[in-house]
Amino acid sequence: MMQPGTRVAPQITYAYRTPAFSIGPDDPTQEISTNSPAPVASRQAIPQKIAGGSASAAALVPQGGMFWDGRANTLQEQAAGPLFSPVEMANGGVTDLAVRLVKLPYSSDFQKLFGRNIFDDRQLLVSEAENAIARYEFEDESFHPFNSKYDYYLAGKAQLSAAEKRGLKLFDDPHKGNCAACHPDRVSADGQPPVFTDFQYEALGVPRNPAIPANADSSHYDLGLCGPDRADLQAQKSYCGLFKTPSLRNVATRKFLFHNGVYTSLTDVLRFYLFRDIDPERIYPKAADGRIQKFNDLPTRYQVNVDTTDVPFNRHPGDLPALNKVEIRDLIAFLNTLTDGYGIADAYR
Repeated sequence: MMQPGTRVAPQITYAYRTPAFSIGPDDPTQEISTNSPAPVASRQAIPQKIAGGSASAAALVPQGGMFWDGRANTLQEQAAGPLFSPVEMANGGVTDLAVRLVKLPYSSDFQKLFGRNIFDDRQLLVSEAENAIARYEFEDESFHPFNSKYDYYLAGKAQLSAAEKRGLKLFDDPHKGNCAACHPDRVSADGQPPVFTDFQYEALGVPRNPAIPANADSSHYDLGLCGPDRADLQAQKSYCGLFKTPSLRNVATRKFLFHNGVYTSLTDVLRFYLFRDIDPERIYPKAADGRIQKFNDLPTRYQVNVDTTDVPFNRHPGDLPALNKVEIRDLIAFLNTLTDGYGIADAYR
């Protein structure tokens, strides 16, 4: 517990709907059935992203995969990440973990599940352990309960407050919050509730987090798809600085936000979105010569990858912010409806 990492641990809830990593057409999960029970499904066009030309059906975009950089394709592959990470569970390798598994008080369960000879093959033993974690996350409803207030609202079992309704409208409005462009909030064409991510990747230019010890080295940068945690896309310079769009479910309960945890409140996150381009001095530090160090967590050569096209990132110094103070509160009120655990008793108060 003494070795800090460099990224916020992504939530594993609702990850079972994550597709494998791919680079393909920008047409992932946003087609919505007008026959769905979502009260908003037939009233409004689905917001569209346009950064990098992704509004074109022919555009190829990275999407899917686990972790902030999509380097694992399945829940089983994802489980191996924390198990072997030196700053998490720190198992030294397959043999190290296999020895620990054999000594566990429930090790006999492995033999019941996977056969009497499971301990004879250490690689198979570890693989089955990872598979057990994946099946648990897939099958246990606690990892995807879909029981937030918004879920009850979609099912017609709860009503949003006035502020929550205004927040939902701002969330969907392509000229205001424009949140639904990356975090779709409608029931899917096959009737599945939304997971509030399009599983795609964006470079947002969030400020550097000085609380991360690795950032004390001015030459250290986390480039997302370009590494350092994945190495196969390092030659794809247009992907440097891109991180996966996370699900917004339970976002109001998170203690650290964005991949580097630079913000700790939804208010600060929204202020970043609103003032990044119209008043960057409020977001970024100044250099010794007084210049604002905009996009300071990316090398200059990769700052061209940052989204400056989609609302609200299409504004310039002197423009008004896309949301005012009251609208910020309303949007946060809506985001709070995405927290799991809204029960029947709550719905009928």
